[in-house]
Amino acid sequence: MTDRHVHIVGAGLAGLSAALQLSLSGEKVIVYEAAPFAGGRCRSFLDRELGCRIDNGNHLVLSGNVAVRDYLYLTNATETMAGPGSPVFPFYDITDGAQWIIRMNRGSFPWWIFDKKRRIPGTTLAQYLSVLRILLARRNDTTKGLASNKNILYSRFWEPLIIGALNTEPDIASAKLLRNVLSQSFGAGGNACVPLIPKLGLSETFVAPCLNVLRQNGVEMKYYHRLRSMLWEGDCVRELAFNNGKVELNPNDWVILALPAWFMRELLPEVPAPTDFRSILNTHFRLDEMPVSNGFTGIVSGYSEWLFVRDNIASVTISCAERFKKIPSRDMAAFVWAEIATVLDLDPKKIPPHRIFLEKYATLAATPQQDAQRSSAYTGWKNISLAGEWTATGLPSTIEGALRSGVKAAQVALRWK
Repeated sequence: MTDRHVHIVGAGLAGLSAALQLSLSGEKVIVYEAAPFAGGRCRSFLDRELGCRIDNGNHLVLSGNVAVRDYLYLTNATETMAGPGSPVFPFYDITDGAQWIIRMNRGSFPWWIFDKKRRIPGTTLAQYLSVLRILLARRNDTTKGLASNKNILYSRFWEPLIIGALNTEPDIASAKLLRNVLSQSFGAGGNACVPLIPKLGLSETFVAPCLNVLRQNGVEMKYYHRLRSMLWEGDCVRELAFNNGKVELNPNDWVILALPAWFMRELLPEVPAPTDFRSILNTHFRLDEMPVSNGFTGIVSGYSEWLFVRDNIASVTISCAERFKKIPSRDMAAFVWAEIATVLDLDPKKIPPHRIFLEKYATLAATPQQDAQRSSAYTGWKNISLAGEWTATGLPSTIEGALRSGVKAAQVALRWK
């Protein structure tokens, strides 16, 4: 019998994760990518306008992200991450200038909420019981009414968490997906909540180390290969048609499609996939003055959401950017700079060189309805499995979810060997 090859279409994190698992299992793997680079929406690049290397977006992962931790270990990239080393989260409230740091205890029981000095300012112990509503969430429940909008815990914790983790408006966001996020972070205790940030950049942590391992394992990477169509024979794919040629599949070959949801709906309309998406806007400022220290800060009650500072670059994430659709993206820099200049104690009127990136289809809309439309890794066809953060990972669209999906797709392929 002809040696089996696994053909992975898409070299984002989901595709790289699948290729990693399969190559470590001894499979012969070929990865096809439409772009001239790997990483998809998680990469770094040299921006000519700013004259420095930046990430296309900001990503904060936690020590409780098991798939991330495994991926970094298998790609020898664990040491490329940095962070405070303990479960601490600094915040700044734009409305009144209040600053605080959430300092969690290491164990699984949240002793920290019993200490007024470690709680969010203005909150009471009783307010934290609102988490019970999330823990008891059913499939169709949303996070609407989680707490009164006048409740300071809502404005300083729940609302930023929902928007940041689910990238969806709180009124319609899935309570079940939020519960799943909490279960592997705050619900698992401080040991699962140590923040981790790439020391140099997303590519240096999530892309380049993996490509090195894949190269060592004989994986073939083919860039500039955009999938146009597939030739079927019954319930098997027999040919992949790319923009620059066709690939005939052997009878025992396998295909993993690690493509965006919107593309999958065009390629295979019969596959369940989300139809509603949310954007993320990232703004990068090149600072003339070096800030006091690198790190991150959560910003509440403003346009900005997370501020990341690395060397002389200050980057800001605005999740669910549709909330501010009346403001053109190009004009957001002034609003954002006014906020982070206050946080960094810089001149709010002197806007430094900057770049704005709007990822229109950044994530699926994490609503109960869209969550129900996510496909599993196994499709029912004899030689195809699916990967992508939009598949049924049990999580919203995150790095953790993307990596998990790649592992699942690889496992399906290995079971059918």
